[in-house]
Amino acid sequence: MSQTFRHPEILEIVRRDGKVTVEGLASHFGVTLQTIRRDLTDLAEAGRLERVHGGAVLPSGTTNIGYEERRSLNPEAKRAIARACSAEIPDNISLFLNIGTSTEAVAEELLHHENLMVVTNNMNVANILANNPGCEIIVTGGLLRRSDGGLVGNLAAETIRQFKFDLAVIGCSALDRDGDLLDFDIQEVSVSQTILRQSRTTFLVSDHTKFSRGAPVRIASLADIDAFFTDKPLPADLEKTCEGWGTRVIATG
Repeated sequence: MSQTFRHPEILEIVRRDGKVTVEGLASHFGVTLQTIRRDLTDLAEAGRLERVHGGAVLPSGTTNIGYEERRSLNPEAKRAIARACSAEIPDNISLFLNIGTSTEAVAEELLHHENLMVVTNNMNVANILANNPGCEIIVTGGLLRRSDGGLVGNLAAETIRQFKFDLAVIGCSALDRDGDLLDFDIQEVSVSQTILRQSRTTFLVSDHTKFSRGAPVRIASLADIDAFFTDKPLPADLEKTCEGWGTRVIATG
């Protein structure tokens, strides 16, 4: 198989798993370690990957992956995370769902819940939950981000300040080894911070690919989250830190 065919598949694997190793790719493609090292070097020089010891990860940066591409990443893992999260969301509560493909997956799992009042700054979430007659939907105002249907900015935050939610479910773009939740858009981060302040209980939904990504703006810490739903166990040191913070970690895989 030529590099023309390997490169797209390597990118698909790293988007799915968050990281690739030279040995794993060499075995997968049936080629030498040297061949894979050249492939990873080529992809890194093109800005598609970031080389790390023994392999490569998605590049850190200041720009998020495109929305349609994010929707296609780890769909089964996101569904499993959403099912676990929705199982802990009771009927008869007020709930906030923010921007993100993982929170949209949670919305899909709430179609049979009853007597929910859902506030959201995610137009996609509102459209999904419009199919649940037992759900009252309130959409915040704000600046429409056409790329993903998100509503951000001061008007969105001001609307959120009018409420005190029983529960909020949020996502993030990256999670570092210190347990900090990170994102790319400062306006979205400001809204997320307001959501956390206005919620009695907070859930984070995020798949494991966020463990190896970077983003420039800090939202909060896992110490500020009551439960984190993900698809793979956290690194052992962060798992122990979460125990000390009283943050439950629910890994579906």
